[in-house]
Amino acid sequence: MEVDISVKERAAASPGIDSQNANEEFKSVKSKKSNSKRKRKLEDGQMETEVHGAAKRPEFPPISGDKLVGSDDMRKIAVPSHRYTPLKENWLKIYTPIVEHLQLQIRFNLKTRNVEIKTCKETHDISSLTKATDFVKAFLLGFQVEDALALIRLDDLFLETFDVTDVKPLKGDHLSRAIGRIAGKGGKTKFTIENVTRTRIVLADAKVHLLGSFQNIKMARTAICNLILGSPPSKVYGNIRAVASRAAERF
Repeated sequence: MEVDISVKERAAASPGIDSQNANEEFKSVKSKKSNSKRKRKLEDGQMETEVHGAAKRPEFPPISGDKLVGSDDMRKIAVPSHRYTPLKENWLKIYTPIVEHLQLQIRFNLKTRNVEIKTCKETHDISSLTKATDFVKAFLLGFQVEDALALIRLDDLFLETFDVTDVKPLKGDHLSRAIGRIAGKGGKTKFTIENVTRTRIVLADAKVHLLGSFQNIKMARTAICNLILGSPPSKVYGNIRAVASRAAERF
């Protein structure tokens, strides 16, 4: 009888336990995927607000040169010894556009042998100091004054310099032949690359200086690198003309 009572008691107690287990089993559990989706929605909402916020940026009027520069600014350009004579001969051509058009002050310091360019009260454009520095640098690298003047007149012109040995490590006669391939007989190859790519090229020993727009410099540099690596000039001419015609069609 005692055994039967204990079994009945267990049977009576078991429904409560089963209901508790059932409740524990059917509890709703939040999945990680739903949390990740919510986070993504929140992030997307934040991104949208950031984009809308970026479109409503405040617009401020341009600051005048006097307020931005403050004190007088000066640039110094070292003059190599082999460019002293050309600088003296062409000083008036260099001096005139810098002083009259860019409203800057310029002098050649005989002690330090530097060309010094300085802003003054009459200077209104902030970028004029950089333009004047690039103009003088271009002349000192070996470009003609007329070609270097384009750096003052136009905004999208740049200077680039690289060494022949950067393309291919050459020495002795091999280096001389590579420089000769770039120049061509009587400078024919150099002039052809200049005319097709609308750039200006200066060969100074093993260094090559380029003056032109970004795209044109890229074309001229590719042609010169091919010549250094040993490509025949006729093949290089064909490649340049093809690239130049494509560029003209785009514009």
